[in-house]
Amino acid sequence: MSRKGLSVEEKRTRMLQIFYEKKEFFQLKELEKIAPKEKGITEQSVKDVVQSLVDDGLVDTDKIGTSVYFWAFPSKAKHIKTKQLESMTEKLNDINNKLKISMENLTAAKTGREPTEERSEVLKKVAELKAEEESLQKEIKEYEMWEKMKNESEIAKKAVERWTDNLMCVQSFCQKKFGLDMKTLDKHFGISAHIDF
Repeated sequence: MSRKGLSVEEKRTRMLQIFYEKKEFFQLKELEKIAPKEKGITEQSVKDVVQSLVDDGLVDTDKIGTSVYFWAFPSKAKHIKTKQLESMTEKLNDINNKLKISMENLTAAKTGREPTEERSEVLKKVAELKAEEESLQKEIKEYEMWEKMKNESEIAKKAVERWTDNLMCVQSFCQKKFGLDMKTLDKHFGISAHIDF
């Protein structure tokens, strides 16, 4: 039957126990020898576990000469836990104060909004006016679209008149310059006889 290895959190807890029980300074090599024997932490994972504890501020470290030492005392852990408790208590108090203020604001906002017949009538009238506003907005958009189409048709009409005038000028020029009659000119250039000059 295979034995299941320790979780990361179990390794961290057991490593801290080593520091708290012995209350000494250790080098990494010493911890790599002690941890497997006393706490069942594999030698290969000792460095990572110690580093994670250092990163979280649970174990202190310092380099003296060429050696690196690690230590942790129960008093520091207690101090950290006390600070965390104070911080959490402060946050809880802030949240409770905000909740109290929100509840007071909610109660104040509900004041004057009790369901009454008059309030129901006002809300009904507001709904009717909103529906009427939407209908009027649609009409305005349709009118704006119609107005735009009217303006565009005016521009197109002026363009047609300008090109008709230009065509008349060209026809007049060709008649005078080349002596062509109107029907021959219209037939040759594909100009419809139905164009109103």
